[in-house]
Amino acid sequence: MARHSRYVADRGLTARMVTTMFLIGLLYVVLVGVLVAVLSNAWPFVLVIAGGLFVAQFWFSDRIAAFSMGAREVTPQQAPELHGAVDRLCALADMPKPRVAIADSDVPNAFATGRNQKNALVCATTGLMRRLERDELEGVLSHELSHVAHRDVAVMTIASFLGVLAGIMTRVALWGSLGRSAGRDNNGVGLLLLLVPLVSAVVYVISFLLTRLLSRYRELSADRAGALLTGRPSTLASALTKISGDMARIPTKDLRKAEPYNAFFFVPAFSGESLASLFSSHPKLEKRLEQLSRISTQLGQ
Repeated sequence: MARHSRYVADRGLTARMVTTMFLIGLLYVVLVGVLVAVLSNAWPFVLVIAGGLFVAQFWFSDRIAAFSMGAREVTPQQAPELHGAVDRLCALADMPKPRVAIADSDVPNAFATGRNQKNALVCATTGLMRRLERDELEGVLSHELSHVAHRDVAVMTIASFLGVLAGIMTRVALWGSLGRSAGRDNNGVGLLLLLVPLVSAVVYVISFLLTRLLSRYRELSADRAGALLTGRPSTLASALTKISGDMARIPTKDLRKAEPYNAFFFVPAFSGESLASLFSSHPKLEKRLEQLSRISTQLGQ
């Protein structure tokens, strides 16, 4: 961390982040190499697209995520309770205060985004603020701020985007190659139609699995760090139980809108039993509550 906060460091999380970024970065380099080799005439275009999209994602990831989730930045006058909670936690953690936002959604949730502490943003939904008591809200925000302190939110943003970027870049390169091949007898076009989508699919699946493994661990790490900072693991457990129970009462259409952003949320939004629940970005509720119970016992001793 550029500035050491009072959040408990997690070496296991750091090791997993480094490993995930190395493997996904290696996968990304291999993909670019394959595209350059297969689409020899289009290699400058491939490199420009790859570099440009990656730089744009790195610098504007916080704005893209906030816009996608409907977050609007608010002042202390507009949201005094939310700002007050963030102020208290940042003072307790000795870390810079991030920008504060609210998303107008009945789905009770919160998320943090940003490439570093100076550019971070923490957001709570109106549904979350309406349902939680003050101590419970602080527990959730402490969890989210730990993502910022540990920098895992930036790693997740970049890692998640690389899989999507692989698909976009592959399709653009394929279209460019096919356009130049139109009207010519090119025996390689048929091979491209099979090879390029296959490579794109493999890259996406591997990056998806890697980010899911990291995401589940980082949520447990954030629960642990957030509970230790406030010294009240029971309030975080209460918020988890309350939010998870209320998810079942949220209209399916609202949950479906929220599902693509589960990796960033405090609690995942699922619109029923689906494959998404099998590859969840979060550990099971029981596992999170069990960990908080152990922390409560340790603090009591």
